[in-house]
Amino acid sequence: MRTKPTQKVYRQLALMVLFVFTVGIACEATPVDSDLIPSAAEDFNENRYQGVTYKREVRDDPRPMVIHILTIDLKANGIKTLVTPGDPDATESSTARTTSEFMEEFDVQIAINGDAFTPWHSLGVLGYYPHSGDTVEPIGYAASEGVVYSEDTHSEPTLYLYKTSKASIESVIGKVYNAVSGSKWLIKNGEMVDDLGDKAEPRTAVALDRPGRRLIIVIVDGRQPGYSEGATLTEMAQLLLDNKGYIGFNLDGGGSTTLVMADANGDPQVINSPIHQGIPGNERPVANHLGIFAKEK
Repeated sequence: MRTKPTQKVYRQLALMVLFVFTVGIACEATPVDSDLIPSAAEDFNENRYQGVTYKREVRDDPRPMVIHILTIDLKANGIKTLVTPGDPDATESSTARTTSEFMEEFDVQIAINGDAFTPWHSLGVLGYYPHSGDTVEPIGYAASEGVVYSEDTHSEPTLYLYKTSKASIESVIGKVYNAVSGSKWLIKNGEMVDDLGDKAEPRTAVALDRPGRRLIIVIVDGRQPGYSEGATLTEMAQLLLDNKGYIGFNLDGGGSTTLVMADANGDPQVINSPIHQGIPGNERPVANHLGIFAKEK
């Protein structure tokens, strides 16, 4: 059974006290460096890996949006999954990494950010927590290669992935091999859920098609005026439905939203434009990730 943190709690309390005294700074979002915002993007399609289709859509209405869509046939040759490993016996079970660091360490070909997590502090110019190597705890059920290291709170939707190339959302249909959880339902039974809201942010979402064979991943860049200002949860739900999603949910988003794919040399290439600390292209260290192994065509 996990014990409660001691010194780390005091350190976090000290940070929160500091936050109170610097509220004028901390409560404001870090200004976006306009010189770093990508100037343009174009529609693009790529089918480099067996069983994987990637496309980028660029929209101007109702606001600038750059959308990244991956469709993965889980039964295709070479397709396997991996969620970042964790330690179920540790007070905080995960070690924070950027998505590129995860890819480089575990040699996956595709990777996205995963669960929301705690602690997370952003004190504007005073810094943030976690950095790479710091310990954190995923919010929701998480498992890696058969080891469950974050327990189900029964509040977060979960994607369950099995060694048999099967997958499910909400219901467990076998021995769970990998699992990652999100924050909010977007679609169920092929229909959009109600009351999703209209706030545009950077977003990461996943869904399965009705047979559960295809995994759909949608990433939308945000907080970058004139390039991509983000998507609402309602828009994310519609994007999942448009790409044959049947059941799906929102993962961690905001400054965590990241999509990385291996380049021709196998090195991590950030495909979207993350916005950690208000810096376009800057990756946030997060608790865990969803990785895909794939073979080139």
